[in-house]
Amino acid sequence: MNFRNPFGQGFRGNSYPQSPDNQNKKSLKDYWIKTNLDKAFLIIVFTLLIFGIAMMFSASYSWGNFEYGDGYYYAKKQLIAAVVGIVIMYFVTHIDYHILQNTMLAYFLFGFAWVLNLLTAFAGREVAGARRWIKIGIEFQPSELLKVALIIIFAYLISMNYSKFSKKWTYGIVPFAIIIVFCAIVLVLQRHMSGVLIIGMIGLSLMFVGGVPRKNFWKFVGVCVGAGLLFLLLKSITEGNLGYISDRIQSWRDPSSDIRGSTYQTWQSLLAIGSGGIFGVGFGESKQKFLYLSESQNDFVFSIICEELGLIGAIIVMLLFALFVFRGFYIAANSPDKFGMILSAGVTIQIGLQALLNIAVATNAFPNTGISLPFFSYGGTALMIQLVEVGLVLAVSRQSKTME
Repeated sequence: MNFRNPFGQGFRGNSYPQSPDNQNKKSLKDYWIKTNLDKAFLIIVFTLLIFGIAMMFSASYSWGNFEYGDGYYYAKKQLIAAVVGIVIMYFVTHIDYHILQNTMLAYFLFGFAWVLNLLTAFAGREVAGARRWIKIGIEFQPSELLKVALIIIFAYLISMNYSKFSKKWTYGIVPFAIIIVFCAIVLVLQRHMSGVLIIGMIGLSLMFVGGVPRKNFWKFVGVCVGAGLLFLLLKSITEGNLGYISDRIQSWRDPSSDIRGSTYQTWQSLLAIGSGGIFGVGFGESKQKFLYLSESQNDFVFSIICEELGLIGAIIVMLLFALFVFRGFYIAANSPDKFGMILSAGVTIQIGLQALLNIAVATNAFPNTGISLPFFSYGGTALMIQLVEVGLVLAVSRQSKTME
């Protein structure tokens, strides 16, 4: 069967039946793929990873000293996470990604991630009124797992039902709408609006790329926008205002309005970026990281990059992410099947979207939403999950037409 590739080429058929649940049983070695992977994509990822750890170390040194008496505290934990993530990524790249194209596994992964996020909403650690973190042996954000689970289940549903999209709109809209709504509910309960934004944009992007008829797709987008506006209206009526959402918007519109209070972080970020000029003040020479800019090792690491490496450093970071997105879409476009295409496109969209929003927040082009910069921001579990996702894309590349 030939699929229509939204990137402009025709998909060729492959040896995998449309219902992997009915495949003959295979031994583990049958799922171990040894063909070449996309080396260009791997080089881009390792460049981002090495560059990211170096800049995170520079941005976190002062905070590590202040909070733990060890300037290397954050860097050591990030390095350990990177090593573990690379090892897992290595194994994932060799596994036949079609193992995920299974009804029970796709729904189990999504259900597990959703329940974990629901648990976090009620029993997670509270920070500034939000519950986004939970500790189960290690502390992490379950919303990171939800993103991966969303991509996998969307890839599964699209690959299974693509031929029915034009025949019955319920196949192309209803299951995706239900999944997005369920994700939005559990993230709103966590007060994780940036998570709602990212999940929604990933879901809509995959529906578009996956071939949902354009007429139905744009109707659904209109419904989503209307639902979002209705939510804001009801929140405004019941609480008298939009609460912290209004504060974030006001801070974005005028970052100098309350530089000792609500706009402090944004103002310090802009000072860091402006201080860097074209060439920066030099690696390790940032002044804003000396406890002026909070979360300099996390959400605002890009501001420290701009301060220390200047406009040139900022352009290099943006160029690296642009190359990541380009090569990720290239792998998706040359995937041997619809499932691999959606899987690769989903990971590429997620990481590219997070990078775009993080940079926009740091430069005050978008309201402060607490979105981390992939491969750069501190967060061990987040980094490991990102490397696992990269492994999935590389696994798809091993079976792509260009690797034959």
